[in-house]
Amino acid sequence: MAQMYVLFEHAAGYALFRVREFEDVGSFLPQVEQSVTDLSRFNGVVKLVAFAPFKSAAHALDNINSISEGVLSEDLNLFLETNLPKPEKKGKKDSFVLGVSEAKLGASISEILGIPCQHAGVIPEIVRGIRLHFAHLVKGFTVQTSGVAQLGLGHSYSRAKVKFNVHRVDNMIIQSIALLDQLDKDINTFSMRIREWYSYHFPELIKVVPDNYLFAKCAQFIKNRKELSEESLPQLTEIVNDAGIAQSVLDASRSSMGMDISPVDLINIERFAKRVVALAEYRKELQEYLRSKMHNIAPNLSALIGEQVGARLISHAGSLTSLAKYPASTVQILGAEKALFRALKTKGNTPKYGLIYHSTFIGRAGVKNKGRISRYLANKCSIASRIDCFSEETCDVFGLKLREQVEDRLKFYESGDIPRKNVDVMQEALAEAKTVLASLKKKKKKKKSVTPSADDTMDVVADTTLPSDSEGKKKKKKKSITPAGNESMNNSISANGEEKKIKSQNENGSSNVTLDESIGLDNSVNEGKKKKKKNREADSTLDQSAMEQDEGATPAKKSKKKKNAA
Repeated sequence: MAQMYVLFEHAAGYALFRVREFEDVGSFLPQVEQSVTDLSRFNGVVKLVAFAPFKSAAHALDNINSISEGVLSEDLNLFLETNLPKPEKKGKKDSFVLGVSEAKLGASISEILGIPCQHAGVIPEIVRGIRLHFAHLVKGFTVQTSGVAQLGLGHSYSRAKVKFNVHRVDNMIIQSIALLDQLDKDINTFSMRIREWYSYHFPELIKVVPDNYLFAKCAQFIKNRKELSEESLPQLTEIVNDAGIAQSVLDASRSSMGMDISPVDLINIERFAKRVVALAEYRKELQEYLRSKMHNIAPNLSALIGEQVGARLISHAGSLTSLAKYPASTVQILGAEKALFRALKTKGNTPKYGLIYHSTFIGRAGVKNKGRISRYLANKCSIASRIDCFSEETCDVFGLKLREQVEDRLKFYESGDIPRKNVDVMQEALAEAKTVLASLKKKKKKKKSVTPSADDTMDVVADTTLPSDSEGKKKKKKKSITPAGNESMNNSISANGEEKKIKSQNENGSSNVTLDESIGLDNSVNEGKKKKKKNREADSTLDQSAMEQDEGATPAKKSKKKKNAA
């Protein structure tokens, strides 16, 4: 009977095992299943022939990628050629069989090397036992080292498979569009509440300022209408952005029919108006955030149909990938599921459009052409979403070209002007997209090769000025150490000494300049520390000069005593 070998691919390397008693193993499959869990019994079934560890993590990743694709790598080819006996020639019986866990890998091995491979029968049980006891079957291996190798390779393999980009996460779009819709409802209800509340005191303000946001800002500013005067007109004009409206608000406050209101009620109205204004401002910021996210994640879809409608389509589909997988007919009626099922139940007309209806194109089309343009727009939306989803580097060139196509189709329905062919438009868009992406790559390279940041330059300047500071301080110390009261020393200075003095003064002047420059770079805290240090140094120099004067005075006293004694 042919000898059986089993190939096992581990995260640490390739291992080749020889199966003992091949005939018995094939006949007693239940016994093999029982021996898999017991290491001592399994050692009698399997014996290690060779083990080839991987050189590095990158090397292991390359090998596992080739195994997952069913391709025979160079390392595995060399490993099998060196450790397996040579296969028999055609027409003769095979002396051995290689057991493999993957059928595709076995097919590629048999094609390239001519080795007979098997992946069914008892081989899955043997591979299961090897996987369970691998750390004990290979010398120098432990369960911990095996687990670390598997964990590291698993992370690198999954990271390579799943190309995760933080800047292209569409979950934020789904949450932000839902929050935007909720904020619209809340701001509307709160604005109506503050209108009713403040109208008890100043009912004429609703007619003069009908906008909800401006009404809340006016209520927050005016408070008590009786206190409104000519002095507050400039501020009111800034709020309303119209001098005429501000003047009419002032006139209405003087002849208002509203009732008087207590200060406590005014405080509560003001606080509530402040909340409404803050909510409205936050809504604007959220809209800008949504616009930027849509331009990063789905630039073509947002260029074609707008940011809000595109975000609603992504939210309704669940993600950008699921929207890209939808056909154009499904994209057309997204958001009109109730009407669709009602029409199917009653056997009536199905809806022509769903969320796409909010785009400007359908509103501009005629009554007869609304269904046609919605179908055409859904087709272009599905194309744009697929480009955004599956392209690595995105730009809005395709979206703008698709928008032009929809505009041309609208003109065709209205005036009969024949639009350009889709092939010509896409070829033009491809050429433009290549140029745009090339320019973006150049900009990125320039940003990377830019000189160091401002903080680095500040550090460099500070480092260059530090030696001059220390030199200036040393020279100042030397000046203070020389005793001012030593007249004999001053009289004995020669002309060369005077020249040295002039040089040192010039050097001190230059060091003072560098000190001033470095002080301009430092913070105010460091300035305070420097002042303290200077004061301490001045005190120390005074003490040193006093000591030296005392030392200079003592020899003079001794000489006087000697003269008196003589």
